[in-house]
Amino acid sequence: MKRTTQEIPAALIARQREYCDEIRALSSHLPSPPLACVDTYGCQQNEADSELLRGMLAQMGYGFTQEAEEADIVILNTCAIREHAEQRVLGNVGALVHTKRRHPGQIICVCGCMAQEEHVANRLRESFRHVDLVFGPHALWRFPELLRRVLTRRGRVFETSRSDGAIAEGLPVRRSGTVKAWVSIMYGCNNFCSYCIVPYVRGRERSRDPEMILQEIRELVEAGYRDITLLGQNVNSYGKDLDCGVDFPDLLEAAAAIPGDFLLRFMTSHPKDAGDKLFDVMARCPKVAPHLHLPFQSGSSRVLAAMNRRYTREEYLSKVDALRQRIPDIVLTSDVIVGFPGETDGEFEETLTLIQQVGYDALFTFIYSPRKGTPAASLPDPRTREEKLANFNRLVAEQDRISEEKHRAYVGTVQRCLVDGRDEKGLTARTPGNRLVRLTGGDESLIGQFVRVKITSSNRWSLTGEPAE
Repeated sequence: MKRTTQEIPAALIARQREYCDEIRALSSHLPSPPLACVDTYGCQQNEADSELLRGMLAQMGYGFTQEAEEADIVILNTCAIREHAEQRVLGNVGALVHTKRRHPGQIICVCGCMAQEEHVANRLRESFRHVDLVFGPHALWRFPELLRRVLTRRGRVFETSRSDGAIAEGLPVRRSGTVKAWVSIMYGCNNFCSYCIVPYVRGRERSRDPEMILQEIRELVEAGYRDITLLGQNVNSYGKDLDCGVDFPDLLEAAAAIPGDFLLRFMTSHPKDAGDKLFDVMARCPKVAPHLHLPFQSGSSRVLAAMNRRYTREEYLSKVDALRQRIPDIVLTSDVIVGFPGETDGEFEETLTLIQQVGYDALFTFIYSPRKGTPAASLPDPRTREEKLANFNRLVAEQDRISEEKHRAYVGTVQRCLVDGRDEKGLTARTPGNRLVRLTGGDESLIGQFVRVKITSSNRWSLTGEPAE
């Protein structure tokens, strides 16, 4: 198999394992293992990256805590998608100065997408002197090496050099649960939507070897995982950098052929690349969940062109129709941005009519947030925050109405749900379409099992049900 992107040589990955052993030896004299606190912001890919960080920390001999006050090392794995998230992270980084004063030996690390932004890295260097280690997504595989440099007192360490990225296989993983798992199938993005910082901080698209992915899924199924999500910034671009004749629908179908009782999910799909081949695989493979997250971002073709999304309103709606012809009960979710620079009231109305026409089960809604370094950040933006917020509230109210109506249709039906955990309200489960079900009756022995659930009530956010057997 040939690839157009770099793969980290196995010898360099092995060297990172040696750094893990060296760090473990540094704390071997302590009466108890040192503790790490990993705080994750943003998308599912960041969650998957944090599982790699925890895997490496475990190899270094660290235990884990959720309390920064108890931790010998605090890691903030950050998100750069919106300004609000950035300010929240910086506020939390600033607050850690107090824990470090109380525990001078504590190591503070900031990593992830924010760390890769030059202006953020410079601010951390100049204004947050208590931060010891800063690195971007490209350097994640070198975390043991970078931490060893900090521990051996070689000063603060910053590794945010620009890179198109590479594939690093063989890193240890410490997963956050035993029922649901993330599997990254590719990294980076080539789309350059005009509002999005991701291609600048995560680099170019690069796909993992399909056999490595399928082997990881086999191991997860054998270990008892029942809900597996394939991750990529645009999974539909999978395989374009590989000369192996495997595209995303091929990979999805091969994964669905793995023996075992489990569900496959995936995100995120870019509408320009989602098509009939993918929809056909979803329709004929019962292990592929009947759920598609297909971000539309705007209902206006003019705004979509300004966003560099490379599809029109009409093309998007045509894809939805093609999918529903194959899977009539498909659960559709999406992302939408309100208040993109230059969006008129008429163009917002086009967005509102699109969500009414499609009838999404749920939406992730955002007010446009300018990202430094993206083309959209320099566009004229005459609308006030108050005007954008008024439209945003209208859209949310309409989607709440649609979601409540969609959920009401489940009442009285029996769904095969995966009981995936417990929260403060009790047992939780998910329908095949990923709708949250609050389970009444049953006990924790059901966690990790598929259970027939009779839906007894609903609201705009979730369903309520009880075991049907």
